Amino acid sequence: MLPKDFMLGAASAAYQVEGNNTHSDLWLMEQMPHTTFSEPSLDACDHYHRYEEDIRLAAAAGLNAYRFSIEWGRIEPEEGVFDEAEVEHYRDVIRCCRANGVEPVVTLHHFSSPIWLIRKGGWDAETTPADFERYVRHVMERLGGELSFVCTINEANMGLQIARIAERYAQQARAAAAAMAAASQAAEADGAVDESQVQMGLNLKKMMENQQLQKAENKEAFGTEDPQTFQSPRSRHSDEVVCEAHRRARAAIRELCPHVKVGLTLSLHDLQPVPGGEALAAAEWVDEFTHYLPVIEGDDFLGVQNYTRTRVGAEGDLPVPEGAEVTQMGYEFYPQALEHVLRAVAKEWTGDIIVTENGIGTDDDARRVAFIDEALAGVERCLDDGIPVKGYFYWSLMDNFEWQKGYSMRFGLIAFDRATQERSPKPSLAHLGSYVKKPLG
Repeated sequence: MLPKDFMLGAASAAYQVEGNNTHSDLWLMEQMPHTTFSEPSLDACDHYHRYEEDIRLAAAAGLNAYRFSIEWGRIEPEEGVFDEAEVEHYRDVIRCCRANGVEPVVTLHHFSSPIWLIRKGGWDAETTPADFERYVRHVMERLGGELSFVCTINEANMGLQIARIAERYAQQARAAAAAMAAASQAAEADGAVDESQVQMGLNLKKMMENQQLQKAENKEAFGTEDPQTFQSPRSRHSDEVVCEAHRRARAAIRELCPHVKVGLTLSLHDLQPVPGGEALAAAEWVDEFTHYLPVIEGDDFLGVQNYTRTRVGAEGDLPVPEGAEVTQMGYEFYPQALEHVLRAVAKEWTGDIIVTENGIGTDDDARRVAFIDEALAGVERCLDDGIPVKGYFYWSLMDNFEWQKGYSMRFGLIAFDRATQERSPKPSLAHLGSYVKKPLG
């Protein structure tokens, strides 16, 4: 049984649901002739205008919390220029949550960045932590008094995961180039890039193949052939830029709003070594988690985001086992992974934990229900063993724009018609809400 003050809700990201985030880097990237996006976001779910309906649907189903993000490009469309009307929009979203008995949990950066930031060097620039702090201060000075929980950065480790997969692809490409044409074709047909190892909708193979074609387009859009967006393969230097941005944001939040609990979120896999893969699995866990421990020391909570497991062999990550059930994203259907990750995290992090994302992309809502049941059963077992899990947010509240995969991946508890924007709650929404024993407050 979940505690009565347990936050049970769903999550979204502004860029994926609001629509028309024209001041953000990904909007420009969607428009490029050689874009890696399968389709443009356009109006998305029009959550920007329909948030009241969406929040009310969540509350009516019994959910008592909603994690959503604030779009930096809306708040600061030009460097140092703030749009107060957009600040007030997010105040309205927060107050709508409160009016419906839903705890708002705000994320200040969820993958997309202002165009001007990328033109300055993006997430490799020494100036970015200060720029992020300025934005955070502006938001918290105005909205912090109405918040209790803030995530600074979503999946701070994402760039390292992408770098690992990109390097694997590059190695395969070099090997193929050195082989005979027939061997090269066979290597390509074999599978090469396993995009399911990144917990985000990316077209990694297309990203790598389009690099040369995109250089001129990047130069025109961002002033550089190699823009350092948050999703770019990340160097150790870039990783430190992200970490410093979190430190400065946390300090600003503590100064301005000491009542607010602050943390960041990490994308974590249930790493399962097969014989011979133990050393590699351990190294991956350092990259994904433990090297961030000094960075998050003193945070009020850690946001854990998990979707599946990763089996690791002597040569690296292994494909999904033959015959296993897979989701639309190519992930193995493996809801048990969440419990495993929570237990692994708790061995080295003694603070509070919030499951800020966990979910499944599928058109079979019965499988979504089954996934939720198994995932929450694991959470309850962790709670029984004293692991301080304070909340669970299913990803996602509604079907949405799954980044480079477009609208083909359906994670939502609520479906929507792209032509009419009509909402249709799925049975899984009420099922998740049924776990709430007593509303917060």
